[in-house]
Amino acid sequence: MATYIILGQWTQKGVENVKQSPDRLEKVKQLMKTNGGQLKAFYLTMGQYDFIAICEMPDDRSQARTVLQLASSGNVRTETLKAFPESEYKEIIGSLS
Repeated sequence: MATYIILGQWTQKGVENVKQSPDRLEKVKQLMKTNGGQLKAFYLTMGQYDFIAICEMPDDRSQARTVLQLASSGNVRTETLKAFPESEYKEIIGSLS
């Protein structure tokens, strides 16, 4: 499974409905599960982004489908980072000539 970090911002609609955000998060967990993945961690943040989520998904297509489904609700905008665990990081660096 690949690891992804989702940086999220609430839209105006999302802020107006912020009290429903915990319920939406539970739906996101189910959506990820339906798409073959899992939400590993979620954090409310201060600063440029309102939240970050760390998830594992089978592949890039599954992740893209998931964030597009999220965005279609109109409550959030997201930016996705593909993350490499320490072991892969070391392999990548070790392969440099």
